[in-house]
Parts: sequence; structure tokens; C-alpha cells
Amino acid sequence: MRTIDTADITENIREMCIEANHFLSPDMREGMERAAEEEKSPLGKKILHQLQDNLRIAGEEMIPICQDTGMAVIFMEIGQDVHFEGGSLEDAIQEGVRRGYAEGYLRKSVVNDPVLRENTKDNTPAVVHYEIVPGERVRITVAPKGFGSENMSRVFMLKPADGAEGIKNAVLRAVREAGPNACPPMVVGVGVGGTFEKCALMAKKALTRPVGKAAPVKWAREMEEELLRRINASGIGPGGLGGTMTALAVNIDTYPTHIAGLPVAVNICCHVNRHAVRNI
Repeated sequence: MRTIDTADITENIREMCIEANHFLSPDMREGMERAAEEEKSPLGKKILHQLQDNLRIAGEEMIPICQDTGMAVIFMEIGQDVHFEGGSLEDAIQEGVRRGYAEGYLRKSVVNDPVLRENTKDNTPAVVHYEIVPGERVRITVAPKGFGSENMSRVFMLKPADGAEGIKNAVLRAVREAGPNACPPMVVGVGVGGTFEKCALMAKKALTRPVGKAAPVKWAREMEEELLRRINASGIGPGGLGGTMTALAVNIDTYPTHIAGLPVAVNICCHVNRHAVRNI
């Protein structure tokens, strides 16, 4: 049994909120550099270089890499042999977000009621997902999600007979409808299987998988490659102004499902695809 003080959770999340909003993750940085090299359109290449300049300036001057600093989404993978002390884990997580957004001078975008819409003024509450895993470590992923891309999310409750072609058509439809609104070049997270809510959660978490790391399932891996080619052939391009680099990656996660269904969720993220990961 390993004991972790919840104050350590608060401090790590505080730091991670600031880190994720100011610095691109290494995999995304490599993906952007590769996209700038491979883009065929002169305008698309120019836009990608401008985006890289923005990222460089943000890091040097500690300015957020996007004005929409997102709603904080946090994945907590908690070892079953971990014991927390010092207070409520949920309170510690929310306090970390509160401090991070205040001390990082990050935009507060959360409203306390979806209809009344009064700003909470500290960007809490975050959306927190918990998973119990073997061991005595805690893996924290902080993924602030802007709503330009979040609003482009889709869930499709397909028939089993729709099969692989149905999945591909659903993803391509979601990307086509998103167009420039998701601030391409984008990362496309896809969840296939499970239930209505499970596939959506998988699609969101798939965005945190490093760009360039393929799915472990053979058909999903092959589908990722095909979809990436077809999305980049769509002509949407960087900034939605045309080009050959509409997406940096398509990440598909899968889960068993019911004999009568084929749930598919698509969660698109913009060119910054913010996420920070730490193991405690």
C-alpha cells in the first residue's frame, strides 16, 4: 500500500494546467513540424509556419497557445494499492484546476448552469474521469478542451451491418461537417464499441494518445491510416483555407459491444490538442 497526500495531486494539476496551456506536447510539436514539411499548398505551408511562430512566442513569453484555454478534462488512472490522505481527492483535483487557471492567468470559460450561464470565475468544475488500475502509481492526464472543436463532436449509433464502411463514413462525415471550425490541422479521436457513453469517452481519451502511435488492433490501425489519407485529401487544409494537411492523426480506440449495436463517437481537437501527462 502506498500513501499519497492529496496536496501533491493539487500541486501537480495546478502545474499541468499551466503547462498544457502554454506548451505543445512533444508529439504534437513533431506532428506540426512534419506537417509543415509535407504540406503541398503554399498557403497551407504559410499558415503552418505562422502557427509554429505562435507556439514559439507563446512558450517564450508565457502566453497561452490559444485564447480559449478550454474546459479542463482530467483522466485519473489510480493504482488499486494507492491510499489518499489529506482530504477529498475530488476537492484536491478541483483546487488544482482553480489554482492553475488563476495563477496562470488563463481564461475562465466555465458557467455554473448550462441554461442560466453565470461564470464560475475560476474555470471549475473540471470534468474528471476515474479509472482503477493495478499497482501503486497514479497517472494524471490533463487535457483542456476548447469548444471550437468540442462543438464538432458526434455520436453515431450505427447498425452492426454498417460495419467498417459505416465507421469510416461516420468519421468522414464528422470531419467534413467540422470543416474549418475545428481549427485544422486537427487530431481526430474515434471511439468504436461499448455503449453510447463509453464510445464518447474513448473518443475523448484517444486524443491524448501520442501522434504517430498506432492502434493495437489490426483493423483499427489500418483504418487509421486510410482515414488519415482520405481526410488529408479532402482539401480542407490548415486553417480551413485549403491544402493537404487537414489532420495530423486519426486515433481509434475500441471496446466490446452488444450484438445489436455499433456505437461510434468522433471527438475532434484543434491543432494544439493540449494534454500533459504525469506519473506520481
